[in-house]
Amino acid sequence: MTATPARFPRVAVVGRHDTPDLATPLARLAGFLSARGHAVVLEAETARHTSLPYPAADADRLGARADLAVVLGGDGTMLSIARRLAPHDVPLIGVNQGRLGFLTDIPLANLEEALGPMLAGRFLEERRTMLSASVRRGVGVPADGEGALALNDVVVNRGGGGSMIECAVEIDGRFAYAMRADGIIVATPTGSTAYALSAGGPILDPRVPAITLVPVAPHALTHRPIALSEGAVVTIRVIRGRDAAVHCDGHAHFPLDEGESVVIRRAPHPARFLHPEGHDHFAMLREKLSWSETPERLKERRGA
Repeated sequence: MTATPARFPRVAVVGRHDTPDLATPLARLAGFLSARGHAVVLEAETARHTSLPYPAADADRLGARADLAVVLGGDGTMLSIARRLAPHDVPLIGVNQGRLGFLTDIPLANLEEALGPMLAGRFLEERRTMLSASVRRGVGVPADGEGALALNDVVVNRGGGGSMIECAVEIDGRFAYAMRADGIIVATPTGSTAYALSAGGPILDPRVPAITLVPVAPHALTHRPIALSEGAVVTIRVIRGRDAAVHCDGHAHFPLDEGESVVIRRAPHPARFLHPEGHDHFAMLREKLSWSETPERLKERRGA
């Protein structure tokens, strides 16, 4: 009989729910873990899409039942479960079944080869800053239940009416600037390769203790991305604009009327990520972003 591993005796398995062929790689992953002596527990939504013979738990309760979570999917799947597990200090390993996969960095084809040494304790660990957003509906009082965590970013943007919004930005309680724009992004180093990157923000090394404010299509070209200490408290108040809203990782959405605001600060718990030995953040960026590629080499890689 295989002895239960001491480091990660209980491993949660989370899958991307909208993947048509989810069952086969999940069965492969769960079988591999079980054969090594790990007790496998499935995230409840993942379990509903399979018929695997393992216990299941809702995402909010998974943290109390797991010492490690292995996520099979893309970055969206990882973002979702990271928000739930960060308060429980459960580390995450990502197996890429999506597209870019900045957070899910292990290819599915190398699943067993990469996971084996990591489960034995040979890995690199990162702790990624998360943000906490809290909506204020007048007099500075938090609105009940209107707040969320974000691993990538908190975004205040305009609604579907097409008009810009005007926002006032405070940093640590001091007025910084007001601007008219389609919106503003408050991004972590993890989120610097997401929406903030497409809006012209810088890529931050995950080791840099900073957050960035990135305007989205500002009316004045003098508004530029700003890097702040990760301990800064950012308040964004809507001065003028209809149908404005707050979005946390593109998942939690809260409307903002004129005069209302959202307060964004570092969350008390970081997200923990485990990577294979030899993981290189910049090598990953070169691969995912096709840096230094010529058109000819890109065609070869894509099989064109």
